[in-house]
Amino acid sequence: MPIRRIVPNIESGNPAKSIEFYQGFLGLNVAMDMDWIITFISESNPSSQVNLIRNDKPEVPHPDISIEVEDVDQIFTKAKEQQLEIVYPPANEPWGVRRFFVKDPNGKIVNILSHL
Repeated sequence: MPIRRIVPNIESGNPAKSIEFYQGFLGLNVAMDMDWIITFISESNPSSQVNLIRNDKPEVPHPDISIEVEDVDQIFTKAKEQQLEIVYPPANEPWGVRRFFVKDPNGKIVNILSHL
């Protein structure tokens, strides 16, 4: 299964300071801003990205990393076959992705997604 993109997700209790750091200090551009998640990209290398996730609902699991794949349902089937822990079932999200969350062996939550 081809991997299209891997992006770290950073939870932030202080989005303004985080924006100042990633945009002001590092010079990354905002590619997407949905209020609860902001994607920063490098102008010189757009595949270099960082997601900033607002930490205002601690009861909702936030993924530590996002991995974009060609076929999310194929990977979901493989996760079930390997009896991996699914922490968010497959869903078509209103912002145009299909995704699910799975825990890796270290307890990190991995967002597996495909664009619709």
